[in-house]
Amino acid sequence: MAEHDPKEELHRYLQAGREALMWKLEGLSEYDSRRPLTSTGTNLLGLIKHVASVELGYFGDTFGRPSGESLPWFADDAEPNADMWARPEESREQIVELYRRAWKHRDHTIEALPLDAIGQVPWWPEERREVTLHRILVHMIAETDRHAGHADIVRELIDGTVGLRRDNDNMPPGDGAWWEDYRTRLERAAREAAET
Repeated sequence: MAEHDPKEELHRYLQAGREALMWKLEGLSEYDSRRPLTSTGTNLLGLIKHVASVELGYFGDTFGRPSGESLPWFADDAEPNADMWARPEESREQIVELYRRAWKHRDHTIEALPLDAIGQVPWWPEERREVTLHRILVHMIAETDRHAGHADIVRELIDGTVGLRRDNDNMPPGDGAWWEDYRTRLERAAREAAET
């Protein structure tokens, strides 16, 4: 059995989640990348802005390695949820580049520190504030994948694009007619279950 590096494996899973999240922006107009498609305003560019921002904090401030990035949406006087959408003056390119800089900053932290390196998450309750790099990697994999799941649904609502990655959609085979029949069967099953 080949040996594996746990840190490298965690890093790989985090990067896969990031790439899945970024793929959801490909080919979309400026409007579609920003438009809110849920009652709570979930939108693709906002998801990327949020994940980039929290990643900078978890892999930066937590381990005494601040990124130097200005994140005004996290200021004490910022409106609630300011990190979950992009203002008109915040370009798509700026948000995407912020995320790419967050990746680099994260990569430097992961390379520089062992998994058992201790950090402090200043915004967590005091009793849970002390963490290891291992815990933050797991936390950010969960955070990124959760938001990549949101992005999956938002993108499907925009134009029907589905799947994990461009080169591997991870979906059962079927054309439009098959999927419509599948959805109709699910709707029928839901109605039948509600009537029993």
